[in-house]
Amino acid sequence: MTKTSGKILVVDDDYAHRTMLRMLITGWGYEVREADDGAAAVEAVQKDPFDLVLTDIRMVRVSGLEALEEIHQFNPALPVILMTAYASVESAVEALKKGAYDYLTKPLDFDELRLALERALEHGHLREENRMLRESLGARFDRGSLIGRSAAMTRLLDLVAQVAPSEATVLVTGESGTGKEMIAGAIHTNSPRKDGPFIRINCAAIAETLLESELFGHEKGSFTGAERRKEGKFRQADRGTIFLDEVSEMSLGMQVKLLRVLQEREFTRVGGEDVIRVDVRVIAATNRDLLKAVQEGRFREDLYYRLNVVILRVPALRERREDIPLLAQHFLNIFAEKNRKPMQGFTPRAMDRLLRYAWPGNVRELMNTVERGVVLTRSNILDEQDVAPMFEAQTQQAPADSVSAAPEGDKSLESMEKATILKTLEEAGGNKSEAARRLGITRRTLHLKLKKYGMM
Repeated sequence: MTKTSGKILVVDDDYAHRTMLRMLITGWGYEVREADDGAAAVEAVQKDPFDLVLTDIRMVRVSGLEALEEIHQFNPALPVILMTAYASVESAVEALKKGAYDYLTKPLDFDELRLALERALEHGHLREENRMLRESLGARFDRGSLIGRSAAMTRLLDLVAQVAPSEATVLVTGESGTGKEMIAGAIHTNSPRKDGPFIRINCAAIAETLLESELFGHEKGSFTGAERRKEGKFRQADRGTIFLDEVSEMSLGMQVKLLRVLQEREFTRVGGEDVIRVDVRVIAATNRDLLKAVQEGRFREDLYYRLNVVILRVPALRERREDIPLLAQHFLNIFAEKNRKPMQGFTPRAMDRLLRYAWPGNVRELMNTVERGVVLTRSNILDEQDVAPMFEAQTQQAPADSVSAAPEGDKSLESMEKATILKTLEEAGGNKSEAARRLGITRRTLHLKLKKYGMM
């Protein structure tokens, strides 16, 4: 970022001083907006993207320190420089502890101010305290890779901490990409079964004819290709936990067999007669409305109530926007190390863009976006264009003839989504699993979208 490319918010309840600063900073080549109070500054930051905030500390209604805290709750990457005519060591220390980028005394030294602006804009980065990443529900609760401090995530983790020590069957619900498997893993890790196996199986990813064998195993010769006996996932999970993802995709016949295992804790292999007993805790997950599926006759009511002993709903990312900076920085650290790139963080504009996007693909989409940004950037800090969401980025980059599937002038979300899916499938060589991965959605979601748009 050059030193004349920033958008700065100047906050001061002294009109004359604010006007002088606006004229001075505009003369240095920056774009300047004004606010006459801390509350107005917070509102402005939430409404529009800025690269830096320059604010007085002492103001009539909401002080600069109070505004600083609220601004960083919304966008921790936004640098805030504080000004005061009442300088003291104590106030400076407090300002820096609260996350201020710099602290200037009035009357301002203009050369010092200009240098501070240039330094802050050049080195803008995420100032999230490490304690947030280490935030825990308690010494005996292992969060693993679960990251979040939002009210929605805190409530969920409180429930996980309560449920984990029990033997109750748990149903985890939520949209695709929200992290249902990670919640299941946290339950297992914090349960008395933590030293036992944690077995995962995606019921939607396995053909119906093979799912029974995957779950319960089969005897040698029980069907064509069964050259030897195979132990199923339930046997592998004995004395541990089994996670049944996309359980709503099971056929009614398989639902009956699963119900028996839940009730009796026993089963037989495909083609076998021996009854096998297991000690397994079941955690199931779905992105569907199971109660609606019951009402429509697509899911057994008795199995629904067996699974639904405890239900945990994982919030969509748009419901926990406060967690976006933490998650984004977490993924940046992971992919910077993986790709051997010394990444420093996000510019304020980049973080602002992440905060304002709807994230239909949830945490998975955010992770893919950050990974793509790390791989493609030529800088050590991700800027606004580096974190353009997948659909938006591919639509903007696609040549005119590649989006011909959409009527001329039709800029609807659906037409852009359809064009992006077509282009991604083409780039993936028709491989739907790879296309789904690149789009940040599940293969089933891609299948439903292809069906919706008449592309299969």
